[in-house]
Amino acid sequence: MILSRSTRVRLSRLLASDASGTQIAEFAVALPLLLVLVVGIFDFGNAFNLKQKLTNAAREAARLGASDTTNDLTNASPSSLLAIRDLVSNYLQNARINDCGIGTAAATPAGASTPWKWTFTGTCPNGASLVLSVDRGYAFPSSLTTGGNPIKVINTNVSISYPYSWQFNRVIGLLVSGASYPATTAIVVNSTMANEN
Repeated sequence: MILSRSTRVRLSRLLASDASGTQIAEFAVALPLLLVLVVGIFDFGNAFNLKQKLTNAAREAARLGASDTTNDLTNASPSSLLAIRDLVSNYLQNARINDCGIGTAAATPAGASTPWKWTFTGTCPNGASLVLSVDRGYAFPSSLTTGGNPIKVINTNVSISYPYSWQFNRVIGLLVSGASYPATTAIVVNSTMANEN
């Protein structure tokens, strides 16, 4: 069967219009996946960046605590611990991270069994808590021994638990209807340094 020229032109136009419709349909199917992928990469990158900044803050706080005196730890509000709290608060603010009010939080002792461990808690805008724990008497055995027993080294251990609010939850529903992702996750970092005195 031989088609006339005008029929061939109409047929080619019809096929071309169907191709653009197919492209639009393919784009509509692929767009949610691309959006979820881009937001996921951005979100996990931000979480990793936050963890690095928190690790640096904990390291600086442990360094300060290791060089500070432990004579004031029997006081109701030890100035050496408040200095650590202030350092963490300032570090977070300088890194453009919400300090969740930790800079004004009161020191809470952990209890009689761990007299050199204190906690500061701040409330973040998402309702979760930023927790800064400082243990000035953190002991762990070293590889050195005396009389066959390992020598315990007394350290300052600083732990920061920061609630990270995920943006991923906003777009995952585009890909899978009814799917959800936790709104916040605690990013926890620790740093330990041997006490100098």
